[in-house]
Amino acid sequence: EVQLVESGGGSVQAGGSLRLSCAASGTIYSTQCMGWFRQAPGKEREGVAMIDGDGRTTFADSVKGRFSISQDSAKNTIYLQMSSLTPDDSAMYYCAADNAFRFAALWRDPGRDDGYWGRGTQVTVS
Repeated sequence: EVQLVESGGGSVQAGGSLRLSCAASGTIYSTQCMGWFRQAPGKEREGVAMIDGDGRTTFADSVKGRFSISQDSAKNTIYLQMSSLTPDDSAMYYCAADNAFRFAALWRDPGRDDGYWGRGTQVTVS
């Protein structure tokens, strides 16, 4: 029902910035949560940032103060603005969406198969 397409990944030097975009299509509800997860080689997938239908945001401790998530409701698009990037931020970044209840479970256990996922966009920081 929902298709998510990420864009904006690439290579950047440490200390630099990137902005990722996730465009959603299909049946979208205002109560649906959307967010970003990432997975580095040899690491488990982890939650990075999320935003709910009321605009409330949540961030992983590792990115607080450096990353910002925003949304354009008219375009069904969310963004992840990343600054002060470090090599530890290198990962495949995935966009995900689901209702608030299931998204909360996904945030707690990012390895779940629940939710709608994009194919990911690679971020490499050197």
